[in-house]
Amino acid sequence: MYGTNRQFAEQYRKVGVSTSVVDADPHKLVALLLAGACERIRTAEAALQRSDQARKGKAIGEACSIVGHLDGSLDHEAGGEIAANLSALYEFVIVRLTEGNLHNDPAALKDALNLMMEIDSAWNAIPGEQRQIRGAGAP
Repeated sequence: MYGTNRQFAEQYRKVGVSTSVVDADPHKLVALLLAGACERIRTAEAALQRSDQARKGKAIGEACSIVGHLDGSLDHEAGGEIAANLSALYEFVIVRLTEGNLHNDPAALKDALNLMMEIDSAWNAIPGEQRQIRGAGAP
C-alpha cells in the first residue's frame, strides 16, 4: 500500500529526525513517519500554549509534510478501499492542522493528533507475520 524504502528514508531526513532508517523495513518506516507526525503535532500544541507562533507554524508545517507524504505514498490500486479511507483521513488531518495553525485552535490540533494516534495504533497492531509490504502490498 505504501511506496519504497528510499522515499521514506529521504522524507525522514528532510524533517530532521535523527534516527537510522536505512535498515528499517517498510512497515517500520511508516511507523516512524506516523510517530514523527504525532511528535510534531504535540510540539505545535506546546508552542501554541506558549504563544510561540514561529515554532507552532514550523511544527505544523513539518507534520503536514509527513502526512502529505504518507498520503502520496498510498497505492490506491493495491490498497483499494483501505487506501481510499486512509487518504481521506490524511486529508482531513491536514485540514485540521491548517485550521489549527490559521486560527490558533488547540481543538483542531487535538483532532489531528487523535486521528494520527489512532492510525499509528492500528498500524502498530498489525501482527508481525502480516507486516511484509510486498511492492504495493496490503496494510
